[in-house]
Amino acid sequence: MISQMTPSTLILRTAGTNCDAELAYAFEQAGATTQTIHISKLIEQPELIASFDLIGLPGGFSYGDDIAAGRILANRLKHRLLDPLQDAAKRGVPMIGICNGFQVLVKLGLLPYPEQATQVCTLADNNTGRFTCKWGAVQADKTSSCIWTQGLGDFELPIAHGEGRFTGPAELIEQLKANGQVALRYAPNANPNGSDDDIAGICDPTGTIFGLMPHPERYVTATQHPQWTRQGEGFLSETMPGLEMFQNAVSYVKERATAGV
Repeated sequence: MISQMTPSTLILRTAGTNCDAELAYAFEQAGATTQTIHISKLIEQPELIASFDLIGLPGGFSYGDDIAAGRILANRLKHRLLDPLQDAAKRGVPMIGICNGFQVLVKLGLLPYPEQATQVCTLADNNTGRFTCKWGAVQADKTSSCIWTQGLGDFELPIAHGEGRFTGPAELIEQLKANGQVALRYAPNANPNGSDDDIAGICDPTGTIFGLMPHPERYVTATQHPQWTRQGEGFLSETMPGLEMFQNAVSYVKERATAGV
């Protein structure tokens, strides 16, 4: 239940998570409240998940990225918390997984098809063979059903990953494109990792569950841009594209509550 029309957000963290504070700040700037909860507590009290209106899986290096990035956390969630997470998906709770969180959602199977909870694609090693940390140009796909990217066009976001190459069977990529599930792409000639079809982020068929490798939570204020002093008059008062994503999700939850959904 949304208290006084202020959606509540669950930020899930575990050993190695290091972007939970930034993610909480982004949701709070967008008008939601947040509570960061360790996975161990959620395993003890899985019913807590049902009390939140939004869910965020932050970036970082969960469990040191041992075996593969996001694999251990995905396995823990799959064996201990899959049912309440799938229930949240069925209720239409918007979820976002950023960088390591995206890797977790894909390996858990909540993306691209949460009802199946089966891994059908992956985030593999960058084709450069190295960790990439920079700002990159991205484009929101205007045909996508993703609620998080609505109204966005071409913009920049920080990138920081070593296993960010989105890849899967050719027929899956075509299916995602046809279903409007490719929400975000790297701009032409700006693909930093060799992702299939320049894919930077995908969503589930409803558009509510969103995973992406770039970091929108690191671009919610103007001064986070490395060249903010050169952007011209009025830049400081503009709404940054990262913040717009979180505002879109918060607005979606409020609109559903008002409509009694």
